[in-house]
Amino acid sequence: MDAVTYPDPAVIDFMSDALIALRVPSDSKPLSDDFNVKWTPTLITLGPDGQDHHRTVGFLEPKELIARLLLGEGKYFFDNDKFPEALKALEKILADYRNTDAVQEAIYLKGVSQYKNSGDPLPLKAAYETLRKDFPEGEWTKRAYPYRLIG
Repeated sequence: MDAVTYPDPAVIDFMSDALIALRVPSDSKPLSDDFNVKWTPTLITLGPDGQDHHRTVGFLEPKELIARLLLGEGKYFFDNDKFPEALKALEKILADYRNTDAVQEAIYLKGVSQYKNSGDPLPLKAAYETLRKDFPEGEWTKRAYPYRLIG
C-alpha cells in the first residue's frame, strides 16, 4: 500500500481531513495482541474510547481504501446511535464509491440507520430491494432477506 495507495492524493486528502491515522508495525506488542493483528496491512477504525468499529485486512486500491474508511466512520456513528452522522458517511459511499466492495454493506446499514433514526421500517425493505436488484447473490442481500416481508 506504500507504493500505490497511501501516496495517492485522494487518500492523502481524505486521511488528513477525516481521521487521525496511526501506523504501527504489525508485530508491535502489546497493540498487535490487544487488537488481534495477525497480518499487514490491518486497518482498524477505533472510536475515542479505543473500541474497534471496523477492520479490513490486506491491500486496497485508493478508492476502495477511502470507501472502507468511510464505512468505518459510518459504523462508528451507527454503533454510537448517531444515525444522521452515520447516514452522511454511508451516503458518501453510495454517491462517490459506488463501484467498491463497501457499497453492499453501506446500502444495508443505510436502511438500518434510517429505521433506527425514524422508527419507519420501510427503509429496511428498500435496502433489501436495492440489494436484491443490484447484488442478487450478495452477502448483504442474504442478511437483508427478512426485510422483504415488510409491508
